[in-house]
Amino acid sequence: MTGSVELTFPEPGVALLEIDNPPVNAMSASMLATMNDRVAEAQVDDAVRAIVITGRGRAFCSGADLKEPVAGRRAAEGEGPSGFGLLFELLRSSRAPVIGAVNGLCIGGGLELALSCDLRIASTQASFTAAGVNVGLMASAYRLPRLIGESRAKAMLLTGLPHDAATAERWGLVTALHEPAELLEAALRLAHRIAGRAPLSVEATKRVVDASFDMAPAAADSMMRHELSTLITSNDHREAVQAFRDRRAPHFTRS
Repeated sequence: MTGSVELTFPEPGVALLEIDNPPVNAMSASMLATMNDRVAEAQVDDAVRAIVITGRGRAFCSGADLKEPVAGRRAAEGEGPSGFGLLFELLRSSRAPVIGAVNGLCIGGGLELALSCDLRIASTQASFTAAGVNVGLMASAYRLPRLIGESRAKAMLLTGLPHDAATAERWGLVTALHEPAELLEAALRLAHRIAGRAPLSVEATKRVVDASFDMAPAAADSMMRHELSTLITSNDHREAVQAFRDRRAPHFTRS
């Protein structure tokens, strides 16, 4: 049976991507191409203001499918035009924030997928493995240290050992843990909250955080002031102020 990546819109403003390839949601080159298409489809819809990515079954994603022929694995791992490399770039540059709901095994390229999301929450049964050294490869050496610090990242990257959900939360790899049956609802609730904020403001905030991490303070300040100069003249800012005065919920139009 061929795996699939399902794209649905469970509520206004929210797109849900579910990886479904039992038993551990490995990603073949063809599945990755489909995943990239689904992410791009969600991103081009201005009505989508938050994206949730999760897995079905007992895994979030176990990375490239090692049972696939070498040519297929090379395509999946980034040497081809539609592999993991493109997926990570699509998520990094996504206009809409992306939430990773890590429901189970998160291994290798699957960990890099989670790291490419803006936010991560997890099931209490999730586990996280930087598996590059286990298969003679390397992954997550850039993103993981920036998220959890060099020492903790090296403990994962150099040993290839699994780390449980409690450790992932303690180290800041994820921001919250939920019982397995409650994880998707929690992710959609978080997405709904983000989708209900002023979209231009959310998008600008994401851009500044992503770009300014390695900037000098003066450059980051300049970028922030540039973004604020646009936001302060937006209809959504005026609507937010008026709604506050009227004691009502704002109606944002992304303008």
